[in-house]
Amino acid sequence: MPDDLELAVLTATFDANAGDEEALAAALARYVVLARTEPGCRNIDLVTSTTLSGRFMLIEKWDSPDAARAHLDGVAMTDMAREAVPLLADRPDIDLYDTISAHDLA
Repeated sequence: MPDDLELAVLTATFDANAGDEEALAAALARYVVLARTEPGCRNIDLVTSTTLSGRFMLIEKWDSPDAARAHLDGVAMTDMAREAVPLLADRPDIDLYDTISAHDLA
C-alpha cells in the first residue's frame, strides 16, 4: 500500500440465538445501510457462515483507525447493538486491524 494510504479493518462476528437468525440478519442489514454513509467508511460487507448456522460477520473498511473508533461510539453502532444484543447467543467478537496487505481503490 502507498505510504500515504491508511486503512483500518473492523470485524464483528455475531452468533444468533436459535430461532433469531432472521431477526439478527435484518438488524445487521439495516446497520450496514446506515453505517456505509458515515464519514470515513469505505465499505461494509455482511456475510454469513456456511459452516456454523446463525453466525454472521461484518467486515468493515475505514479510512483510518480513528474513523473506525469514532464509528464504534456512533449512532449506527449503538442502535444496532441495542437491537442485536437480545438476539445473540453470546457476546459478539469485535476487533480492529491494521492492514498488512489490502487492496482498496482510493
